[in-house]
Amino acid sequence: MSDQEPKTNEAPAGPATPPAPAGEPPAAVRPERPRAPEGDRGGRYRPRDRQDSEGEPEGGRPPGRDRFKDGRPRFRPFFKRKVCKFCTRKIPLSYREADTLRRFITERGKILPRRITGTCPKHQRRLAKAIKQARSLAMLPFVER
Repeated sequence: MSDQEPKTNEAPAGPATPPAPAGEPPAAVRPERPRAPEGDRGGRYRPRDRQDSEGEPEGGRPPGRDRFKDGRPRFRPFFKRKVCKFCTRKIPLSYREADTLRRFITERGKILPRRITGTCPKHQRRLAKAIKQARSLAMLPFVER
């Protein structure tokens, strides 16, 4: 053979590794994997480009589909909007009004949430305080069996 060294199965040149101390075998060098181009996810994820779609508004729904031909709204809410009874009817909120407070607790004595009763945040906080005061004064039960 000529001056050329015999070919070995060494890894391609990557980051330099420090030489192993005398008497220890060299550390295994892992070859670098080829990286995908920036922004490529291997063909698994392809977001739909909404900028290319013409005729559709930004929300994704085609225009003119929100009402029937006779003018009725196509998409109605499934429930009637609840309003705060304390705001609309001006009902006084006090711990002494045990009958009023009873409407806002369950059969087991738990305070009903706003989404069930429809009270506004301000009155829900006051309602919870009034119920807790009435419980401590034994006007309302803590728990019912």
